[in-house]
Amino acid sequence: MTTLRNETLDAFLATLGWSDARRTPLAGDASSRRYERLKRPNGDKAILMDAPPNENGSVQPFVQIAEHLSDQHLSAPRIFGQDIANGMLLIEDLGDALFAREMMRAPDQEAPLYKTATEALIALHKAPLPPDMQIMDATTLAEMITPVFDFYIAAHTPVSPALQEQIKQAFESLFTAQLPPPDVLILRDFHAENLLWLPARAGVARVGLLDFQDALIGHRAYDLVSMLQDARRDVASSVEAEVKAHFIALSDATEDDFNTAYHLIGAQRNLRILGIFARLCMQMGKAQYVDLIPRVHGHVLHNLRHPALAPVAPILIEILPDPTPEFLKTLKDKCATQPIP
Repeated sequence: MTTLRNETLDAFLATLGWSDARRTPLAGDASSRRYERLKRPNGDKAILMDAPPNENGSVQPFVQIAEHLSDQHLSAPRIFGQDIANGMLLIEDLGDALFAREMMRAPDQEAPLYKTATEALIALHKAPLPPDMQIMDATTLAEMITPVFDFYIAAHTPVSPALQEQIKQAFESLFTAQLPPPDVLILRDFHAENLLWLPARAGVARVGLLDFQDALIGHRAYDLVSMLQDARRDVASSVEAEVKAHFIALSDATEDDFNTAYHLIGAQRNLRILGIFARLCMQMGKAQYVDLIPRVHGHVLHNLRHPALAPVAPILIEILPDPTPEFLKTLKDKCATQPIP
């Protein structure tokens, strides 16, 4: 971080009365955003989000969605201060009780925690939509798998533009035929390392929500797939089935139609993640994401077994590289040769 950026952050905190706070760096995410935990001498806590606009885009979507979620009595961090032009936010500290940590500490709480998270999703889906949101329609869903061609498959054997277009058009046709129109807010990174357990709160407010600035209007299965087909941790098939059944029981979905949507979106999302993880390595030097690829590849194959994916499954199975140790080493070697921005 440059001296000028540090000075800008210091000035921002001073205007909010937090210049006396002790600042401790927190682990970030796949973006270039930085986070610090602030603690003042009187015990007050907050989180500083440092997201330079030239690297991350505007923080305005985070503010908009956080305020919308809070209006629906869901536990997004409150915004204590903002400097949109410079990409700086001071937000509520929701603590460290990530679902992933809670489940590791108490494995018998995995299904109950996930069920509570599905109840928060149901509440979100019943809420009115925020204004002026981009829609994840069939065309957008299909186009979003492009990174799997550009980075993951290309690292082994590039696919011709014509075949890429054929696959994307096949997916778009499947989405158009099998999915209802997008009608709910989806947070997109709804998983155990972005959910916090807040037992002192009541009902669905016990689920703390993070990392939702990329929210769109989409299909109600999307965030459930994100949570149960997690790239970062294994979820037993029995838990996946139990929690999915809980979600269906609380919604107005029919089981067969929802399962079809779940696997279509599961294939789309995990194909995209394969490409994004390869890109994070090759373009940003983040080799740790390569280690997650075998799990994501397994999710892809799991979804492709569903009959609804029959039109695209054979060709994808043929062209997707298996995440063998040799192939993963190839990806990491490419990562090591790339300059890190």
